[in-house]
Amino acid sequence: MFRLLTLMGLMLISLTVSADHHPNRLIVKMISGHDMPQNDLITKSKHLFGTMYVVHTNNLQELESRLLEDKGVLYVERDQKSPKSELPVAQPLLPSQWDMEKEAGQFNDPRLSKQWTFKNSERGGISISRAYQNRRSQPREEIIVAVVDTGVDYTHEDLKEVMWTNPGEIAGNGIDDDGNGYIDDIHGINTLVRDSDGNATVNMKDTHSHGTHVSGSIGAQQNNGKGIAGIAGNVKIMGIRTVPNSSDELDVDVIEAFLYAAKMGAKVINCSFGKDRNEGGMAVSETIEHIRDTYGVLVVAAAGNSSRNIDRRPTYPASFANDNLLVVASTSSRGSMSYFSNYGLTGVDVAAPGSGILSTTPNNRYSSMSGTSMASPNTAGVAAEVLAHYPELGPVELKKVLMDSVTKSSRYNGKVVSGGRVDLEKALELASQQ
Repeated sequence: MFRLLTLMGLMLISLTVSADHHPNRLIVKMISGHDMPQNDLITKSKHLFGTMYVVHTNNLQELESRLLEDKGVLYVERDQKSPKSELPVAQPLLPSQWDMEKEAGQFNDPRLSKQWTFKNSERGGISISRAYQNRRSQPREEIIVAVVDTGVDYTHEDLKEVMWTNPGEIAGNGIDDDGNGYIDDIHGINTLVRDSDGNATVNMKDTHSHGTHVSGSIGAQQNNGKGIAGIAGNVKIMGIRTVPNSSDELDVDVIEAFLYAAKMGAKVINCSFGKDRNEGGMAVSETIEHIRDTYGVLVVAAAGNSSRNIDRRPTYPASFANDNLLVVASTSSRGSMSYFSNYGLTGVDVAAPGSGILSTTPNNRYSSMSGTSMASPNTAGVAAEVLAHYPELGPVELKKVLMDSVTKSSRYNGKVVSGGRVDLEKALELASQQ
């Protein structure tokens, strides 16, 4: 059932979703050489990539049955939805964590003293300050990082200068200037609010705070005399609103977000979201594989906050087996695993700071949040900084560099594959030897 809304002069629709899947969308993958079958129950069909399509219908069960009987159909998946859950929320600012002037004098961002992530590895951080002090090279390429999340406050004082801007689009003219299927997608897209034809819209402004917080950790503007500093110094943030404030994202929205990000030039995608139920579906995993092979993209994913072993009880997308997917657990400022963090000797690759992380929140504010949602962008920031220096690294090579350069600790034994916490200085050193 469709509920019509008016937004920015467009007729927009908010799609009512059943308990566990979208009631009007199916993902269909055809056998190579076969075309999508014609069916009077299909109201709209959109090609995603390869032989994969999303189809719209007003009779999902009947269409599903018919498609499954078609010999040209490889599989049909329902558009599964994550159960509602609470995203990390903003907390009061932390007291000063370290001596910024002594260890990070190259930054003038006034709140850096509360960013314990910047501390050196022997003090529980990931050696950001030391990596900048001891630079062996200058970044050679600007890296686009897509934040697939609740959106981004692109007007924030610490983010507005590092936001990705679509070079092929003219703002506000109501025309799809670059022909990519989206009108006025200046800083990204919104797959949650769709127009009357079911197309994603382009207002990706954050209405929660989660996505803005994630973005600041990755690339808040350095040395602007305001707020905090992001880890990556030569980065642009592409905002994609795909995660509802209740965290119940849909597979089709995630797939479209990943495809858009990759096509528009993102080399790293951060996804600080996840769900316990997958129903055997592989469309998201196949999308991650596709953007590896076609666009060279690394996907960084949060391991989840249920204090459990995801080798035994999976969470997705973290538990997919893609070799360009880097899964991150959370650590505290003392260097131990965060009490809430998921773990897995097979399914979780690295650890990174995730407890009490200060970053940007909407309306020029700064707040602390905790979760593997925060550990993932800290890792994505390291990935972007390494890639800026060594852009020739492919996504699988980049993942290996990050895993092989961790600061190891017995605290992570049996918890993460690499046995350690990401380390920017060591990663840059190892990448220089590749």
